[in-house]
Amino acid sequence: MIRFYKNRKIFFAVSAAIMIIGIISLFVNGVDLAIQFKGGAIIKYSYEGEIDQQLVAETATKILNRSTEVQLTDDLATHSKKIVFNLSGSNGLEAGEQDKLDAELKAKFPEANLELAESNVVEPFIGKRFLTNGMIAIALTALFIIVYVRFRFKKISGMSAGVIGLIALLHDILIVFFTFVIFKMPINDSFIAVTLTIIGYSINDTIVVYDRIRENQPYYLKKSFEELVDASINQTLSRSVKTSVTTGASIIIVYILAFVYNIDSIKTFSIPMFIGIVSGCYSTVCLAGPMMVMWHNRNQAMTS
Repeated sequence: MIRFYKNRKIFFAVSAAIMIIGIISLFVNGVDLAIQFKGGAIIKYSYEGEIDQQLVAETATKILNRSTEVQLTDDLATHSKKIVFNLSGSNGLEAGEQDKLDAELKAKFPEANLELAESNVVEPFIGKRFLTNGMIAIALTALFIIVYVRFRFKKISGMSAGVIGLIALLHDILIVFFTFVIFKMPINDSFIAVTLTIIGYSINDTIVVYDRIRENQPYYLKKSFEELVDASINQTLSRSVKTSVTTGASIIIVYILAFVYNIDSIKTFSIPMFIGIVSGCYSTVCLAGPMMVMWHNRNQAMTS
């Protein structure tokens, strides 16, 4: 039997080390908000042949009189090529500016047969509202789940179950956030989607352990709470690992397909989702149980 409580300091040290790496990356890389959250425009053109990325960026910057980031993408499945213009900032892009950009780019690069494929403009106030509403959704989701856990597990100290469940969720949310920072991926709508998914996945995994502790409690009256928790985690360990491995393998397959077909939104969803799944399993097995024992032992010491 694996003694999770006895080895708790090792698990806490691993989590602390990951958090320190994430914080250092935060200072080094900073937080890059996507255009969906800070406003701006994303314009995509299909093109043929070869094109000078630097020259296109300089041309667009000169036409629009604002800094413009340019990316060239190549779809491995369809072999279609696209130029992606990212224009972030406090201003969107007016119709007249789009028409001017379109006309002058086609005149500047006639051999590329440029065709407008997609145009998305987000006003800054809409992006800010989107970000705020997304964070509120995350906070409310976490709060309601913890309230449910608090009342669902009264027999094994609902308050500690709720608070520790919240700590495990915060741990997993930070891991997802630091994944975006470390891989220098913009914080976009995928971050909200991944975070909400991980919250549901992680708390479901934790509830399975709580349920087993509650079921085992009548049979461990003569043993310590540490033994009860460790035995319950070991009994559910196989289920947690198998579920995570299956889910993680599915996500890897999705990422490979997204890479082949060059679907950026799925790629930026898959990487943090995979790491979040691993984190959710880890926090349930290695952190939540030992913290529950620590809470119980502290209460016992205070009442004795």
